[in-house]
Amino acid sequence: MRRGRTADAGVEVVAVGRGGTYGRAVVATVTTILVAITSVPATSTGPAEAAGRAPGRGSSGVTTAHCRSGSSGATTAQGRSGSSGVTTAQGPSRPYGATTAQGPSRPYGATPPQTPSPPYPVSVELASLTPAVIRQGGDLRISGRVTNTSGRRLGPVHIGVRIGASGAIDTRGGLSAVARRTPLTRADGPEVPGRTARLAALPTGAERGFRLTVPVPDLELDDAGAYALTVDVVREGGAGAGTVLGLTRTHLSAYPDAMRLEPLRTTVLWPVLDTPRMEALTLRTSDSVLPVFRDDELTAAFGPGGRLRRLVEMGKGQPVTWVLDPDLIVQARAMAAGYRVARTPGGSDPQEAAEGKGGDAAADWLAALRRAVRGREVIALPYADPDLASLARGGGAPLAGLLRRASSAGRSVVDRALGVHARAGVGWPAGGELDDGIARYAKKLGLDTVLASGAGVASEGELVSEGATDDGAVSLESGTTALRYDAAIAAQLFASHPAAGASGEPARLLLRQRLLAETLTAARELPYARRELVMVPPRRMPLAVAGVLLTVVAEGRKAGWLEPAGFAAALRRPTAGRLRGFDGYPLARHASELPPARLAAVVRDRRRMRALAKVLSDARATAASVRAALARSVATAWRADPSGAASYQRGVSRYLTASIASVRLVPKSMVVVAGGSATIPVTVDNGLQQDLTGVELRVLSSRPERLNARDRAMPVRASRAVSRTVRIRVKAYANGPVRLTAQLYTTADGLPWGAPMTFTADVRAVPSGAVIFVLGGTALILLAAAFRLRRTRRR
Repeated sequence: MRRGRTADAGVEVVAVGRGGTYGRAVVATVTTILVAITSVPATSTGPAEAAGRAPGRGSSGVTTAHCRSGSSGATTAQGRSGSSGVTTAQGPSRPYGATTAQGPSRPYGATPPQTPSPPYPVSVELASLTPAVIRQGGDLRISGRVTNTSGRRLGPVHIGVRIGASGAIDTRGGLSAVARRTPLTRADGPEVPGRTARLAALPTGAERGFRLTVPVPDLELDDAGAYALTVDVVREGGAGAGTVLGLTRTHLSAYPDAMRLEPLRTTVLWPVLDTPRMEALTLRTSDSVLPVFRDDELTAAFGPGGRLRRLVEMGKGQPVTWVLDPDLIVQARAMAAGYRVARTPGGSDPQEAAEGKGGDAAADWLAALRRAVRGREVIALPYADPDLASLARGGGAPLAGLLRRASSAGRSVVDRALGVHARAGVGWPAGGELDDGIARYAKKLGLDTVLASGAGVASEGELVSEGATDDGAVSLESGTTALRYDAAIAAQLFASHPAAGASGEPARLLLRQRLLAETLTAARELPYARRELVMVPPRRMPLAVAGVLLTVVAEGRKAGWLEPAGFAAALRRPTAGRLRGFDGYPLARHASELPPARLAAVVRDRRRMRALAKVLSDARATAASVRAALARSVATAWRADPSGAASYQRGVSRYLTASIASVRLVPKSMVVVAGGSATIPVTVDNGLQQDLTGVELRVLSSRPERLNARDRAMPVRASRAVSRTVRIRVKAYANGPVRLTAQLYTTADGLPWGAPMTFTADVRAVPSGAVIFVLGGTALILLAAAFRLRRTRRR
């Protein structure tokens, strides 16, 4: 029996029929032969040629359509695209978290770039599919919409459902093969007979919704596993009857109640990270030091509905391991205590900054995070989440020391702010790629554990073939423990950026079904082995991806093939292993690394910061601010924002340049020295926001026989933002001009500070006695020289 309701504005059709039997026995050898046979594409000559006949399913009785106009009716992980009727792992470019910057580079299970396929005139999108996991009996309910993207009216059509002809997909590579298929083939199987929904004619550009209900027994699912599910649009009546006008594919996971696979011990990381915002610049007042932020975007992120706030709310009470950047905690605390926002990012004048408005939002966010992580596993990444791969190639020992010190302090900040005992010593290279150089640099930073893609690390006791699921801890020869995570799942999470709201429903649905299929197929690889599964989302995880990830874990846990486990449990009993026989860091990702010139600039700024600290009365606070900014300069977050990275690093350099230049000698051209003894004033300008100490002034004479400084070095002390005049005592011996050079030096190590200042001292009215004394001394020197010359000639 079929019930329908048709209208030009939209269609809602529910097809209901008799049930059948659940499951059918399929011999592995026969399945293999069927896969080979049904991989031949269906022809498109017309309705006379059927798409193929699967044993026990009947004839599909449809052909594919080739039309000039419109799109092929694709549903991609990106939402409504109308490109090929295939689920892909490709998504739009996105800052911080884009596949090229963060995700694995097409590991096992990732969908490679699609080849152009004949366009379909109707695009098909799925809005809902329930239940997410088929258990036993009941109905499969599908809803979605179709759109006529061609330039002509299309006659009546029906919506049909197909289950892959080969039955349950046995390998994770097979899941990718389903996603890669574009036109309809025999591998898609025949339509489930009698379970279609009819739609009225589609004018050009018309969009119609549909609902389809299919009893689960009619799907003839063989056993537990993931199945290819195709929803197609087929022409009804007329010369082109049976022609496929559009389709979309997804995966359908079945797990009968009686099934008892050994569940995968699943560790889900929950990163709460963002791009650095706080500058090295600070504004000192009479009773406080206010940090300066590049922008005020964290206010929205911390506020109600903001990404960071929603991540905390979504993760609360969930079986996840929290991954935090200590720098984000530092920034939130700074905002709560009061801060400024630069009018121009990277400026060097703290006065050119407005009051920040996000103090309350930051305080509320910290309180919410404190409640969410109570009693949960928390990982404190190295401070500012440094780009280990870039640093391994150009950071060197100076930055390793800086980052190690910053990370030690960062963990303490997390513990005190959140009331937890966070795990430190965990590094996360971009994309999880690991090679010998990255592993060695991680050890320099004091990191004994590194998150690594399972595609690049192998264990000696690897249970399944390379690229398939074999997560867990591996001990490397370098002394580093690599915690491998699932590369195929990471590829899907990194490449998918579904929008929030109704517009993102198709993409979220496809991602959910693909992840369920991935995890179930992974459990079926070795159904009775105790294994680990580590799921790692993008660093800057979109809220839609976070929601899908939690749904997948909940569904897999409820069905029984997933079992939540913690980070510590995943690290237990690591097996001996090695890096695979190739450089684990793809060449394509080198382009997103921090340039060596920028790393060299950070090293140079570190030296200048240490010099600046020698002349400050409160060196500790300023040094800590600059060290934190230097650590932020090499954050992994900058991989997706190279212009922002360059701007931030230039801002730190400008701040140091301005600070060093603000302690200077005020130029002068001439002074008059009247008399044999006098003092020469030299003015030191202190433009810093704190008292100046740790410097001394030295004055050298070009004619010491005429004028010489009696004070070899004079200490300089000046209050903040004031000028101090230092008086140098001199002794004059003869009238006339003398060139003097004044130079500041650091007291700690005697190194020059800033540029020297040269001026002229005009000596006048020196007493005659002094002149006679000088002339007499000069005459004695000449006589002595003549006497020695004469004796030498006699010899």
